[in-house]
Amino acid sequence: MTLSDGTYRIGPPDARLLIRTSRTGLGRRAGHDLTLEATRWSGEVAVATDAPERSSVSVTVETDSLDVREGTGGLKPLTDGDRADIKRTLEGKGQLHTAEHPTITFRSTRVTGTPQSFEITGDLTIKGRTHPVTVRGSADPDGTLRGSASFTQSTWGIKPYTAFLGALKLADEVRVEFICPGVGGGGGEG
Repeated sequence: MTLSDGTYRIGPPDARLLIRTSRTGLGRRAGHDLTLEATRWSGEVAVATDAPERSSVSVTVETDSLDVREGTGGLKPLTDGDRADIKRTLEGKGQLHTAEHPTITFRSTRVTGTPQSFEITGDLTIKGRTHPVTVRGSADPDGTLRGSASFTQSTWGIKPYTAFLGALKLADEVRVEFICPGVGGGGGEG
């Protein structure tokens, strides 16, 4: 199968959207590099293989759906209590403020490249602030789309988490990765 023209709906349980954080500061050995996963999100991908500029992507993520999947490094493994504390912190005013900002959205403004190697530039809206982000991706021969983008949290008004009087902090830059199996492998709606 190869990537084919059409409009495709994406989201869980088949597609995955991951956020990876890293730590910095003198106390970084005490903390964890985190992998978070959005468990409630949806998107639409319109593929035009012969005219990528006609392709588009839109994604909406429910901000309170981010769950801690993994914590690497640190002096001890993450506990269920740690995971609950991280989720509470993420949902707070200094982070995503999920009560006031229930969604994160991405809307493409430009798609370039080939199905095998592409760039999607678009508007990412977090906490009511919109800034451009470029996603770099590729399609496997089976139609699986995968890619990533990195951005700094503070651009969107998110204060990177700190502990131990600032000795441990999350790096301002986070990486978002997506894996969408079978997109464009036939069976599109359009």
